[in-house]
Amino acid sequence: MKDNYKKIALWQTAFLGDAVLTLPFIKALSQRFPDAEIHFFVRKGVEPLFRFQPELSGVYGFDKRGAGRSMKSAYRFGAEIGRQGFDLWISAHTSIRSALVAVAGGITDRIGYSAPWYNRFAYTQTVDRSFEELEEVDRLMALGEPLGISGSAPETDLGLDEAALEEAGNFFRSFSGRPVLGVHPGSTWETKKWPGQNFALTIARAVENGYAVVLFGGPDEVALADEIARQSGCGDRIVNLAGRLNLQQLAAHIRMLDLYLTNDSGPMHIAWVQGVPVLALFGPTVKRFGFFPRGENSTVLEAPGHLECRPCGLHGGRTCPEKHHRCMTDISVETVWSEILRKTGAVG
Repeated sequence: MKDNYKKIALWQTAFLGDAVLTLPFIKALSQRFPDAEIHFFVRKGVEPLFRFQPELSGVYGFDKRGAGRSMKSAYRFGAEIGRQGFDLWISAHTSIRSALVAVAGGITDRIGYSAPWYNRFAYTQTVDRSFEELEEVDRLMALGEPLGISGSAPETDLGLDEAALEEAGNFFRSFSGRPVLGVHPGSTWETKKWPGQNFALTIARAVENGYAVVLFGGPDEVALADEIARQSGCGDRIVNLAGRLNLQQLAAHIRMLDLYLTNDSGPMHIAWVQGVPVLALFGPTVKRFGFFPRGENSTVLEAPGHLECRPCGLHGGRTCPEKHHRCMTDISVETVWSEILRKTGAVG
């Protein structure tokens, strides 16, 4: 590997949260090569979140579920990248399609993980991911070992548009100093969702105790948020922003919360990376997978006791394989409410 690079491509086309988890490594790259351009390739639709990231010279979306779905399309995409003057390629993703993009680019120096087996043919340098031993941020930092990057992951933040921050600031001024609880009841995976009725009961209790409550959700979570708002019985005493914010606006609003109550989801990572207190509910997934919210302000709540079926997979699933979903339903409203009080310094 060289001592200096001028144009670096970093490939991470997994989910939104995975891309956010890459930010400490991006910071480390920028510190190691301060004169280099760093270009970030992410899953299509995620790229707006990183457009104001100060370490990045460019952010691009790869349509892995659409135009780039086929191997032929992925190869063409990689070949086009290879014509753009990059001298270092780093892949944080382990799919065979990602390996094919790396090969097609033909960039002289390419770093990836040593597994799966085909990665040994795609990258000129490989590192062990050490999945069982490391948290995800540290697995990503390991990609810097061939470049002389070592030590703990640096602290970082999410770069945001000033207009989005101003808009969020104006919105939060309306709460007149009350503690603001943000609630995200959705997830890409059905089994990662705490029951909607439980969210509704928690919201009602928060409102009764003087909290301002803001509901968050993506465009495909509007119906879920609407139903939870209805079940809470709080009417216009809560604000439902589901489906109304782009990613920059979402991140700016999350930044100003006193606490973010969420399932295991992408926006959970948007919260902790900005230092926002997080209360995350984990069911089918577990902390030892390494994808949990980091930092002293973050708390993960899990069902009490031991469930033989947990964890049931790396990502969760569409339905509970055991048909009982106890990993989520056993987390009680009372437990969540107690944690909300503890983390916000309130007395119930």
